[in-house]
Amino acid sequence: MTDTIRSRFVDAAAALAPLVQASAQESERSRRLSVPLVEAMAQAGLFRLWIPRAIGGEEADPMTLVRVVEEISRTDGAAGWCMAIGGIYGVFGGYLGKDAAREIYGSDPLVRTAGALRPLGTARVVDGGYHVSGRWPLGSGCQHSGWMIGNCRIFDGDQPRLGLGGTPVMRFMLFPTAQCEILDTWHSIGLRGTGSHDYAIADAFVPSARSLSFREPPVEQGPLYAFPTIALFGTALAAVPLGIARHAIDILVELVGRKIASRSRKLLGEDALVQADLGRAEALLGSGRAFLYGTLGEAWQAVSAGKELSVAERARLWLASTHAANTAKQATELMFGAGGSASVDVSCGLERCVRDVHAAVQHLALAPANYQMAGEAYLGADMRSTPLLFSDDRDDARALSPVP
Repeated sequence: MTDTIRSRFVDAAAALAPLVQASAQESERSRRLSVPLVEAMAQAGLFRLWIPRAIGGEEADPMTLVRVVEEISRTDGAAGWCMAIGGIYGVFGGYLGKDAAREIYGSDPLVRTAGALRPLGTARVVDGGYHVSGRWPLGSGCQHSGWMIGNCRIFDGDQPRLGLGGTPVMRFMLFPTAQCEILDTWHSIGLRGTGSHDYAIADAFVPSARSLSFREPPVEQGPLYAFPTIALFGTALAAVPLGIARHAIDILVELVGRKIASRSRKLLGEDALVQADLGRAEALLGSGRAFLYGTLGEAWQAVSAGKELSVAERARLWLASTHAANTAKQATELMFGAGGSASVDVSCGLERCVRDVHAAVQHLALAPANYQMAGEAYLGADMRSTPLLFSDDRDDARALSPVP
C-alpha cells in the first residue's frame, strides 16, 4: 500500500514537469512561482502529504514527500523548494488541537502554509491567546500561502518567559497570510522563484489554539509525528539539490551529444575528461542519494516500531541530508565545468542549476557545519544542548512553565 501511494504521488509530480518547465522563466523573472503551477501542485494533493489523515491529509511516509520534492526539483529548483516548504509544514497539523488543525489544514483541500522558523517574533500573553508582532526573513512561498508560521518568544507583560536553565520559552504561531505585510526583500543569486521575502505582523491576536511547540507531545499519534521534526524537515530540503543535480546531468548529456569541442573538432561527448566528469557526477549523486534514502528508511522503520531515535541516529539523519545536498552541489559544478563555454549562457540551463544549488545548500539544515556536529555525536559527546538534534526533545516538556 505504501509503495502504491508513493508511486501515485511521484507520478503526479512527474506529470507536472511540462508545466513546471513552462513556468520556470516566469518564476525567475517575477521572483515567485506562477499561480497556475501552484494551483496544479495543490490540485494534485502534493501539499497534503504530511497533513494528518484525521483531517483529510495523506499522512504519507517521509520518503514519499522527499521523492516528490526531488521529482519537481529535477525540472526547477525553485518549484521544488516551495514544494518542500509547503509539504513539510503539513506536520504542524499533527501538533495543533483538533479544532485548530481542522480550521487550518482540514477546511481547504488546497491549503498552503509557509513561513520561517527563526524565533524573531514576540508573543505577549493575553486572555485567550497572544498579541503577536515580528518580522521574519526567508518566507519561501509566502505569496501563494493561505497561512503563515512565525516562531515567537513568549512574554508575560514585558518579561520574557523562561524555561529550564533560563532558556526563553518559544512557540510557533499560525496566522492568516492576509494579516501579514509581505516585504519585497528577495533579491537572490539563486532560487529566485521561491519568493522568499520577509514578512511582518504587528500586534495581531493569535488564539492559543493556533500555537504549538515541538517540546510538547503531538496530538496525532502516528509515527510521522513521533519523528524528530527538524531532522525530518532537513531530509525534504536535501531532495532539492538532488533534483537540481539530476537536472544538470540531464542537460549535460543532451549538450555533449550535439556540441563540437573547439580543440578536437569532435563531439564533446567523446572527450575523455568530459566522460570522467560525468562518471564522477553520477557517483557523487548516486552515493549521496542512497545514503539519504537508506538512512531515512532505517529511521522510519525504527520510529514506526515505537523506538525513540538515539543521539547517533539523529546525527546520522542530519549527516545524510547534509551529505546528499553537498555531493549534489559537487555533481552540479562538475556538469557546469564539463559544458565549457556553453554553460555560461542562460539558455543552456546549467548556470541556473549552479546558482540554485548553491542557494539551497546555504540553508542551515544542509550546511557543512553539520559534518562536525555528526562527528561529535559519533565520538560520544553530550549533544542534549544541540538545538538541531534536540529542538523537539520532549523529555522536559512537563517541566516547562505552562503556556496558555
